[in-house]
Amino acid sequence: MSSDAHGAAVPHESGLKHPYHLPDPSPWPILGSFGGFLTVFGIILVSHYKNYLVLIAGLAVVLATMFFWWRDVVKEARTPGAHSLVVRLGLRYGMVLFISSEVMFFVGFFWSFFNFVFFPETQGNGQTVWPPANVLTFDPFHLPLLNTMILLLSGCTITFAHHALLEGNKKTLVWGLGATIVLGLLFTMCQAIEYAHAPFKFTGGIYPSVFFLATGFHGFHVIVGTLFLIVCWFRARADHFTPERHFGFEAAAWYWHFVDVVWLFLFICIYWYGAGTIAVE
Repeated sequence: MSSDAHGAAVPHESGLKHPYHLPDPSPWPILGSFGGFLTVFGIILVSHYKNYLVLIAGLAVVLATMFFWWRDVVKEARTPGAHSLVVRLGLRYGMVLFISSEVMFFVGFFWSFFNFVFFPETQGNGQTVWPPANVLTFDPFHLPLLNTMILLLSGCTITFAHHALLEGNKKTLVWGLGATIVLGLLFTMCQAIEYAHAPFKFTGGIYPSVFFLATGFHGFHVIVGTLFLIVCWFRARADHFTPERHFGFEAAAWYWHFVDVVWLFLFICIYWYGAGTIAVE
């Protein structure tokens, strides 16, 4: 190892003359953006025309991009000297900013929801109450409460895994990650059951639209987070993480805790505070 003019360590193995990392040209950002566009456009087509082809194509592109991009990221993380101290700090800043942007994404849904809560007359159609008088809502203390308990428990298991990693306990790390993945899949299954028994449809008015968009995008984030954790599970089994270097795991844990917190707000605001006439389940 050598040092630059500022005292930052520069590894000989990578051939770098500075402590920063310049990634190789990659097709995945533009391809992922295209897949995201197809997915959102596909959701619109499904909502209005029941055409699933574009949505399936978009999801396929997104999943393929995730697979190959993660492959390149893992390879980069395993390259000696590629991630200096400055680079690792930059990765943390980047993840914080990414989660901050995701927070603002959901703020938009909550803003829309509370706009109708406080000003129900803006719904139109002569409605002056929220939820609309003709909408039956979910019992918040039925399946939604179960899902809340599942996600809170998953937050505990991922933290348990993190502590195991810091202590160098591979067996407990793998177990904790596996338990979190199972809980994430269980949450997604319960959410699918809830949607299947919903007393309203996406096209049934403003309340169903706000409900399905907010909870549906959260469900999508749970699926992405679960995939993130699955990658970490395989990496943990392959001894890619050490107590000193494990940002990939940290990023997944931060993302999962973000998903937990968003669900708590959804449960309190939409399911509980926004409950109207409860549907019989």
